[in-house]
Amino acid sequence: MYRSPQLLYLCHAYRVASCSTIYYAPVSASRPFKALIFDTSNLIPKIVLRSGGPGSIKKVNFAEGSEFKYSISYEIKIESTPEEGSKGKNISTYNTKPGVEIKEEDIKAGKQKAAGVFKAVEAYLLANTDAYVN
Repeated sequence: MYRSPQLLYLCHAYRVASCSTIYYAPVSASRPFKALIFDTSNLIPKIVLRSGGPGSIKKVNFAEGSEFKYSISYEIKIESTPEEGSKGKNISTYNTKPGVEIKEEDIKAGKQKAAGVFKAVEAYLLANTDAYVN
């Protein structure tokens, strides 16, 4: 049974903001786990960025003074559901520079991007039933 992502805000407007997203997918928990954790650098560029070939960038570092005022870390937990699907929880933690306040619209935009990645992986797994089975 598919349920669209539920957005749960657990945000603190200090130097660290932490937000959770819960999603459900009609595929076994091991498949999105393998795709998102073990093979993310290969799969995500192909299905989200539609690239992954020569010239693709895996990591970008921004110098001090750049327009980016915070860094984001992700904690992802994927578990099985009784319906033989999976439930995933993504916790995004925003670490800000001193004096920087995270805006709610920035967090919403980030959550929408993360939900888009999860939906793209789910669609890929549904279309490729033999992918990430073993």
